[in-house]
Amino acid sequence: MSTAAYLESRDTSPALPAARGTLSGAVLSALRDSRAPVVPPRAVAEADACGGDLQLALYVLYELHYQGFAGVGDDREWDPDLLRLRGALEARFLDALRAEVPQAAGAHDALAGILVEPAADDGTGVSHYLASEGLLWQVREYAALRSLYHLKEADPHAWVIPRLHGRAKAAMVAVEFDEFGAGRAENIHARLFADLMDDLGLDHAYGRYLDAAPAQALCTVNVMSLFGLHRALRGALVGHFAAVEITSSPGSRRLAKAMRRTGAGPAAERFYAEHVEADAVHEQVVRHEVIEPLLAAEPALDTEVAFGIQATGLLEDALGALLLSAWRDGRSALRVPLEPAVPRPAGP
Repeated sequence: MSTAAYLESRDTSPALPAARGTLSGAVLSALRDSRAPVVPPRAVAEADACGGDLQLALYVLYELHYQGFAGVGDDREWDPDLLRLRGALEARFLDALRAEVPQAAGAHDALAGILVEPAADDGTGVSHYLASEGLLWQVREYAALRSLYHLKEADPHAWVIPRLHGRAKAAMVAVEFDEFGAGRAENIHARLFADLMDDLGLDHAYGRYLDAAPAQALCTVNVMSLFGLHRALRGALVGHFAAVEITSSPGSRRLAKAMRRTGAGPAAERFYAEHVEADAVHEQVVRHEVIEPLLAAEPALDTEVAFGIQATGLLEDALGALLLSAWRDGRSALRVPLEPAVPRPAGP
């Protein structure tokens, strides 16, 4: 199926993934058979909050609110037993994040911490590595992992729209409108990323690389749904969105360079090139037209916005450390190695 046809199809629900432990195994069993017992919430207390078992269980439960899974009824989205378990998983994850995130004075200080880019020669992150010395196989791994987010694109952030008011709401909608292609289906960011995956010989099917993703990658996706699905965490979601938009433009510039340098292909380069200027504008809008009016109306959300910014950085840093450690050792960072690149079909 072509990229365009795939993204227009309603038959896009992925297959259920393989379990990674007791919690995820119980969730998957319950989705296959509604009569299967669900793990009691108390069993969550002993699980690693950022480990693969808990994070996969949470990812699967969150996915019921997005594309769902093949063979799983749509009604399971609001199954009370699954929601009860999800609540326990979320509480474990959220408590761990709050314990790890340093307390900032507020949103202003948290924003200041990510507004300053390191000097070109001092950068140590994944985008710096890929731009300067990354290999094509590492670029492919990065794209496969990021597909868990980019094929979902701005969906998690859309949850906050009905929870905002006035200027903050209007500005958030304006940025999301751009993220969803400004009214043109061919420019929806999920479509652009699927084209990038085609250039890299990857399978652009939604959720295709879930089994390959380490726990650190699942954390970066789950945190968006955690913040988005709870009105009480609306400030944290705005903070997450700000962190993404502020760091996106310079990071995208480096990733566009990486795509060009490794010969990834024109669509691969285009995805990141499109974000360089657009997200530089979005950064200003989010800071001045979303955060400022939101905090003027609800000053009590100041520390929550800061928490969202810092939690985003914490999880991205953990994923980056995993990727760089593996790549510098010449190892794959994925749980399941990628298949060889699939030649792109000839023609338009």
